[in-house]
Amino acid sequence: MKLITTELDGVWIIEPQVHVDNRGFFMESYNDAFVRGLGIPSAFVQDNHSLSKEAGTLRGLHFQSAPRAQTKLVRAASGAIYDVAVDIRPRSATFGRWVGVILSADNRRQLLIPQGFAHGFCTLVPNTEVLYKVDDYYSREHDGGVAWDDPDLGIPWPFAQPVLSEKDGRHPRLRDLSPNANTEADKEADAV
Repeated sequence: MKLITTELDGVWIIEPQVHVDNRGFFMESYNDAFVRGLGIPSAFVQDNHSLSKEAGTLRGLHFQSAPRAQTKLVRAASGAIYDVAVDIRPRSATFGRWVGVILSADNRRQLLIPQGFAHGFCTLVPNTEVLYKVDDYYSREHDGGVAWDDPDLGIPWPFAQPVLSEKDGRHPRLRDLSPNANTEADKEADAV
């Protein structure tokens, strides 16, 4: 596996080694020793799978607050997405900064997003399936979100009028989040 750093500490692009022949391809999509070698201390406990039927479907920006914050490892199993991670740790030097990466079934890239970041993606083609691992279970009490179109973030989503869930259309701006939304993740940012 090849590791590509991004502008945000702890957010990495992972390119698996792909073996192609006349039958198709084979790749190792996850390796626990590799991920633990990146300093991700806890194991992934749940796999999530979504299908978005329409191009321009936007899911996010989602996070879970501490102490139930989640690390995510995201990939597109079919189709393609514009995948975004936003640093929402108030005391982080990169608070409010984001990275966007195209993940597709063709490039087979994955994005590793640590705790303390909001995550969202927009599908680029119809019938896109996204798979992602998380290192903590879903917790309704810790579920949160940031407005996908927050002007302070200025994320250039590929569709001006995406297909949204009602919930994703109601998330607050980053500046309106509770300052305690990611207390534990903030402590990690202080250590960096």
